[in-house]
Amino acid sequence: MSHAYRHSSARAVVIGGSMAGMLAAAAIKDLVESVEIIEAHDLPEGPGPRVGVPQAAHIHLLHSGGLDAIESLLPGTVHQLLAAGAHRIPMTTNMVVYSPEGWYRRWQRTTHHLMAASRDLTDHVVRERVLKSPKVNVRTQSKAVGLLGNSRQVTGVRIHTVGQGEAELLADLVIDASGRASRTPIFLAELGVNGLAEDHIDSGLVYASRIYRAPVPNRDWPVISVQADSRLPQPASAGGILPIEGDRWHVSLMGAPGGHPTRDTDDFEPFARTLRHPVIADLLTHAQPLTDVTVTHSTANRRYYYERLSAWPEGLVALGDSVAAFNPLYGQGISVIAQGALALRDVLRNGLVPGVARRAQRAIARPVDVAWALSVGQDIHFSTTTGKRPNLADRLLQRYVSRLSRTATGSFHAATALTDVLTLQASPTSLVRPSVLLSALVGPLRPQLTGPQFTPAELGLVTDLRELP
Repeated sequence: MSHAYRHSSARAVVIGGSMAGMLAAAAIKDLVESVEIIEAHDLPEGPGPRVGVPQAAHIHLLHSGGLDAIESLLPGTVHQLLAAGAHRIPMTTNMVVYSPEGWYRRWQRTTHHLMAASRDLTDHVVRERVLKSPKVNVRTQSKAVGLLGNSRQVTGVRIHTVGQGEAELLADLVIDASGRASRTPIFLAELGVNGLAEDHIDSGLVYASRIYRAPVPNRDWPVISVQADSRLPQPASAGGILPIEGDRWHVSLMGAPGGHPTRDTDDFEPFARTLRHPVIADLLTHAQPLTDVTVTHSTANRRYYYERLSAWPEGLVALGDSVAAFNPLYGQGISVIAQGALALRDVLRNGLVPGVARRAQRAIARPVDVAWALSVGQDIHFSTTTGKRPNLADRLLQRYVSRLSRTATGSFHAATALTDVLTLQASPTSLVRPSVLLSALVGPLRPQLTGPQFTPAELGLVTDLRELP
C-alpha cells in the first residue's frame, strides 16, 4: 500500500469555513477518509458575502505564487475563475503603479500574472470545488470551544452548535483555520502547552473601499495603484483600483491615523485626490458608485510562532490567519494561505506518522516568513506603527530596496527581481544576488516616466487622462 493511503481511514476536522479552511480541506481530502469543516455561520450558496469576513469588502488579488498553489490543490480553478469573469492580469504589462520612487514602466515582456476578482467570487469558486468531494462535509452554526487530548496528542475538538449545545468530535487531525479570531493559543494553554511567542505590529492604517461601475470595458484594463511613501512628513496614504467581474472597479483607499478615510460617501473621492497622485480620483469622476463605503481598522500584522514551540502536540496544525495575519495593503494574505495549504499536503503525503504535525507547522511557516518580511519590513517605517521600530539594519535594508525600486522604474531586470519576491515566488534574499546588486548599483537604464503610462487605446476611452500631470 502506498504511503499516501496509509491513513486513508483517518478523520480530519477543520475549524473554520474560510478560504484557509477550504484550502486546508483541499490539501487533505485525498489523504484521509473524511473532512468535517466546523463553521460558525451559514455559507452562501453562490458568490455572495460570507459572514465573518470583513476584509472581503476590500480589494483582493491573487499573486501568481498563490494562484499556482491553488491550481495545484484544485485543478481547474483558474479556468473557472476566468469563466466567471475574473481577470488574469499580466505584471507589469497591465499595471499602472506609482511607487515612492516613481512610476513603474509597463514592460511588454510578461513574467508574472495576478488574478483580480471580488473576494466573494474567489471564495465561491474555491468553496464549490472543495465541497464537490463526497469526503468533505460542513457543519454550520458550530464553534470550536476546546481541543480534546493533552499536550502530546490532540484527539479532536469540543464544539458548540446553535440549538444543540456542546459535543465532542473525535479526529486524527485537527486543523485550525479560524482566522484572526483563533483561540488556539488559549486551547494550547489549557492542554499545558505554554511559551508561545507572538508579534503584533500595527501601522494603524485604515481601509475604505467601494465598488463602482467601470466607465470603460474592463477586459484588459490595468490595475491602478498609488503606493504609500513612509518618508513623507504627512500621514501615509495609498489607493488602488482593481478591475473585477461584471465590468466593475473595486476601489480601496488607505490612510494612517491623522489622515485616514471615513465611511462618508461624500469624502471618498476627495480623499482619493489627496493621494500622492490624482490618477485614481480622476478615473473615479467617470465611474458610477454601486455601493456604500466600507471601513476597516483591523490592518495589524499579527503572528504566532507555533513552529518555535519546544513541544507541539501530534494531530494539530494551524493554517492561514490563525498563524499570521498581514496588513492587507500588500495583498499577500490569500497567496500565503494557499502556499501553506500546499506545504501541508506535501508533508502529509507520507501519512499521519509521529512528528508530522510539527513538520507541517514548520513547512507552513516558510511562506509566512517571506510575506512577514515584506509586510513588516514596510510597515515598521511608518511613523504611526506600534510594536516594533526600525533598527539600523532595517533602515539600511529600506535604503537598498528603495534604490532597487528606483532602478526598477527603468530596468526590466530589477523590476522582475522585485516582482519575483512580491508575488511570493522568490525569497527576499534573492534581492541580494550579485546580478540584482549590480542592477541596483548601475541604476535605471531608462529615464523616469513623468506620469502614468496609459496606452493610446486607454487614453481614447478616458480622454481627460491626457491632461493628467
